Amino acid sequence: MEKKVKDLLKKGAFRVNGSLWIEGDEQRFFGPGPVELLELIGKTGSISKAAKAMGMSYKKAWEIVNRINGMAAKPFVVTSIGGEDGGGSTISAEAKEMIAWYRGLRERFRLFLESESARLK
Repeated sequence: MEKKVKDLLKKGAFRVNGSLWIEGDEQRFFGPGPVELLELIGKTGSISKAAKAMGMSYKKAWEIVNRINGMAAKPFVVTSIGGEDGGGSTISAEAKEMIAWYRGLRERFRLFLESESARLK
């Protein structure tokens, strides 16, 4: 007869937890950090300002942007150089679609974690 997992644990508040990201070519492609960076780029119009808002170096932000753009079918971040305001960056419609899809995925994942956690009680 199979024991229930909850019977194998000491009394206490246990829960199932996890982190969720998308990988491609054995490297992280899309997850909470890149989503936040893209949203901040969209809001500020600047990779530099987005990085600063996250407490991230400009170099690290560029590495993430280059990795995302290199793995996406179309660039998620579009940069422009020069002009009156000194250039800037925007996120593409594809980036916005991916962010929306990822948010839905995270919600489904949250429900899964809640469901499995309930089985421990």
